Amino acid sequence: METAQTPTLPPPRYELATLGGGCFWCLEAVYNELRGIEQVVSGYAGGTVPHPTYEAVCAEETGHAEVVQLTFDPQVISYTDILRVFFTIHDPTTLNRQGADVGTQYRSVIFYHSPEQRRIAEDLIRELTAAKVWDDPIVTEVVPFEAFYPAEEYHQRYFERNPTWPYCVYVVAPKVAKVRKVFTDKLKHPT
Repeated sequence: METAQTPTLPPPRYELATLGGGCFWCLEAVYNELRGIEQVVSGYAGGTVPHPTYEAVCAEETGHAEVVQLTFDPQVISYTDILRVFFTIHDPTTLNRQGADVGTQYRSVIFYHSPEQRRIAEDLIRELTAAKVWDDPIVTEVVPFEAFYPAEEYHQRYFERNPTWPYCVYVVAPKVAKVRKVFTDKLKHPT
């Protein structure tokens, strides 16, 4: 596996999860709320161009998806719970779009870091499909992790720094509110 940057390795008890489900601002804001999530970094994965820029990703010139990379403590939050949140906050049945955000960079994708993560993701997709949670089929890709490139600094902690920006008010905030309601027992600071 290639890594695009040389990160400080997390302590051995921590694991990584890399997920794309629309705009990374939404995912980042939600996962920053959860106990056991030690770090959330917005970035890009799944493309063919090293060190992509936001502009190139948005122009669909690189093949990357907007993703978040989570460093988490599996003794506090399980990978299954991380994915349950993931499937709660975006529509995994729309190909290359989330609401008004359209393009391959907004695809629903799970980049697994181990065979166990792959198994968990595929099992959960089968479970959700059998439960008929959505009318349409789940189109979430489950693919091996290859490389992650952190997004530009102004994308990091975007919702926290721009809570009154209209996109944050009308798109991000409702997702955060939903997670606060549905996953109260997983919150860092229960409301």
